[in-house]
Amino acid sequence: MNFLKYHGIGNDFILVDGFKEELPEELLSPQAQRLCDRHFGVGGDGLILVLPSRVADFRMRMFNPDGSESEMCGNGIRCVGKYIYEHGIARKPTVTVDTLSGIKTLSLDIEDGRVVSATVEMGAPILEAPLIPTTLRESGFIVDMPVRLPGIYDAEGSRYIGHDVSDLGISPMELSMTCVSMGNPHAVIVVDDPYKFPVRRIGAYLEKHPAFPEGVNVHFISIQDESHIKIRTWERGSGETLACGTGNCAALVAATLLGKCDGEAEMKALGGTLHVRWDRTTNIVYLTGGAEEVFTGEIAI
Repeated sequence: MNFLKYHGIGNDFILVDGFKEELPEELLSPQAQRLCDRHFGVGGDGLILVLPSRVADFRMRMFNPDGSESEMCGNGIRCVGKYIYEHGIARKPTVTVDTLSGIKTLSLDIEDGRVVSATVEMGAPILEAPLIPTTLRESGFIVDMPVRLPGIYDAEGSRYIGHDVSDLGISPMELSMTCVSMGNPHAVIVVDDPYKFPVRRIGAYLEKHPAFPEGVNVHFISIQDESHIKIRTWERGSGETLACGTGNCAALVAATLLGKCDGEAEMKALGGTLHVRWDRTTNIVYLTGGAEEVFTGEIAI
């Protein structure tokens, strides 16, 4: 099978052209696990298939490294836009892509025949608790809600203790959480410095928290000013990644709901910076950033 390797600010993907290659349905999940493995496969944060669609220009399917299928991927869809334009599948500046979270429109910024960035119309944020979905509340929004984690961390949250802490006198950790769906579920937590926060331990814990029946992507942000936000991400089914497109959108929406920014910001992730804008008039979120083709290859399946 031929494949290509892409990344969007460090969020890297194995891209397979479903117009040319055939990967049987029963092999998608196990092959995603194998191909995404960084030691025994190609290595990546996900496997993306570019496929025909009856309702849009193309269809995108995205599988996480654990084999689960994701509804949407903001960084991955920009890689798809770059691929289909630069490889001559659709030589037009605006394309539509069918995803599990609906049809998304991409506007491509083209210079000298190459896509230098893409803006994705990500759709409206979903804020009602049952639709995210989360059981933290029966109805309404989850904005700045205190969530008390059981005593599995010390008071600073910097050292793993273990579940049996009844005799250690250790305080449980309390975090304030804002929940948003961008077609997939996100929990956003404001911290002093995401680079010093125990993202991997707490992200892994919250990803499978029973309050999120479909799991959740967890984002830890610090707001530098109303137009600059730092973010670290723990992705459902992937672990910590260098960036998450839908997560950056959810984080911008959360920061706006918290009154920390005015609906538009540069989002600085570990892998680079994305621009996110929430048009409150139309209730549409727009994500802008680059994508890069890294290499092509062939692998036996």
